[in-house]
Amino acid sequence: MKKKLPKLRTDKAAEAFVAKSDLTQYDLSKMQMVQFELAPKAARINMRLPTGLLKAVKVRAARRGIPYQRFIRQALERAVKP
Repeated sequence: MKKKLPKLRTDKAAEAFVAKSDLTQYDLSKMQMVQFELAPKAARINMRLPTGLLKAVKVRAARRGIPYQRFIRQALERAVKP
């Protein structure tokens, strides 16, 4: 049986853990991909959506565990990616 990952509260603690640990000993089956948003967001937009579409967006975002504005931004990024 593999070990559970410890809860790491800081980037420094995570870096130290990864540097010292043999990750093959840990259960990584519940790991999820994350995308960090590092670029500053200075531009704003305002748009009107049908109520049903906004509700569907919010449901999808909730399933992914992210705010719906981030979900919309990620959808836009995927749409314009070459």
